[in-house]
Amino acid sequence: MAVPLKTVDDQLRDATDIIKKKNAEILAARKLIEQLTKEQDDAKTVRENIYKIAAYDPEPPEWTVREGRAGARGVPATIWSDWHYSEVVRMPGINTYDKTVARRRIKCLAETTVDLAFNHMGRAKITYPGCIVALGGDMLGGDIHEELMKTNDRTTQQAIEDLIDLISGALEMMATSFGKLFVPCVVGNHGRSTKKMQMKERVFTSHEWNVYCGVARHFRRSKHVQFSIPETADCAFNIFGHRYLLTHGDSLGTKGGDGIIGALGPIMRGTLKTHRSEAQIGRDFDTLLIGHWHQYITLPGLIVNNSLKGYDEFAHLVLRAPYSRPSQALWFTHPEHGLTAHWQVYLEKQLTPLAEEKPWVSWQDFADTRREAA
Repeated sequence: MAVPLKTVDDQLRDATDIIKKKNAEILAARKLIEQLTKEQDDAKTVRENIYKIAAYDPEPPEWTVREGRAGARGVPATIWSDWHYSEVVRMPGINTYDKTVARRRIKCLAETTVDLAFNHMGRAKITYPGCIVALGGDMLGGDIHEELMKTNDRTTQQAIEDLIDLISGALEMMATSFGKLFVPCVVGNHGRSTKKMQMKERVFTSHEWNVYCGVARHFRRSKHVQFSIPETADCAFNIFGHRYLLTHGDSLGTKGGDGIIGALGPIMRGTLKTHRSEAQIGRDFDTLLIGHWHQYITLPGLIVNNSLKGYDEFAHLVLRAPYSRPSQALWFTHPEHGLTAHWQVYLEKQLTPLAEEKPWVSWQDFADTRREAA
């Protein structure tokens, strides 16, 4: 049966309409792809053209996975986080913090880390394949709260410039002693450029990304200092097969705490949730490395870093949290025994020094007679 000409025309018009609609959908998809690509290209352009550093390489250097020799002390690793540079703390008799104190503590951090690793690990002339220095976020105090904007002793832009120099100088000192450094980096919540914390483009809305890229640029010609600056809030790396996941600690999926166990409850719940979610996408880990909570905690599968800033007014008056002496975490990963020799790298003297006249050990026997060791 012959098809009427009008019906054929209608079919052609329908087909043309469908083609136009599909072409419009394709055009919209292309624009979206171009926009997303541009956002990624902008970050890549800043990294490669402005900071003059290579594209992100997620693989750690070979020496972190090479089998260690018998009798080796392993690989030292430390977390530098929660420096809150530019923030000011005024707690007479308890803690004082500003840009001058921060610089002194950063110098003490590098020098004490080297001293502990080379002079307190059991034998002279010890050598290491290198050292891990994890930059764990909140290096900047930021101006995310009104009181910080009023009391900070540096603007964010000034703090960025200072931190690039301070971190670079401290890493130079570490590299001189350890030979090789691997520096994984994640951003925190205080360095953000937005009023509220956002998850989309979290890394690229953080001023700390600029700090890390600036430090990496300082070492761009060095073959001994390698960086991992991922485009996500987490950074994974291995040492002798032991899998670490570095994240700042504010995005564990938990909040709060209580007056009895403090932050330990949300930290442990968050660690378990992070284990589960990462395992489901094929990125399981053995030990989680976090900062954010401004206290030092080590448990199987978890290292919580303390802060360079130390105890502040918010911790004292709002949280009524226990006093925390400024420190940063240091530990060693052995090729056979795993994590060993946990240290706190203390950055200030004890708040209440121990009396020098006390004996090194004393006790009471059942006769209630006090005894002292010779």
